[in-house]
Amino acid sequence: MRDIPVNLNGYKLVVVEPPAPKMRDDGKGGLMPVTDQQGVTQFVVALFAKLRVGPGERAPKGEEIKVTLATDPGDGFGEDVRVELLDAKLNPYQIDNGQGRVSSGIAFKAMGLKPVGGPVQRGGGGDK
Repeated sequence: MRDIPVNLNGYKLVVVEPPAPKMRDDGKGGLMPVTDQQGVTQFVVALFAKLRVGPGERAPKGEEIKVTLATDPGDGFGEDVRVELLDAKLNPYQIDNGQGRVSSGIAFKAMGLKPVGGPVQRGGGGDK
């Protein structure tokens, strides 16, 4: 199964690493941008995801996720900005390195980002 729709509306998503072009090893010791089938450069953003809870409830530990973005999200998505993913999907993967070691997990992707409110307040009342 590929491109499984995912609803993250129950989570607070905060930028921890601003969007940047996604890069891969070119096999010659350098890096090259990752593109889609149409040649459009992909972007990647790191987000901290934490469950939204009701008043008086304590949220479980959050997790950092990396999300591949299909388009350049533009400016305004610096560190600590709350965001929403547009058309979020996930893909399970399994990679065999050929030497008996297997890595597996899920990869998040989205069409883009949308800002939600202002930056997260640190200290005292922060909820990150």
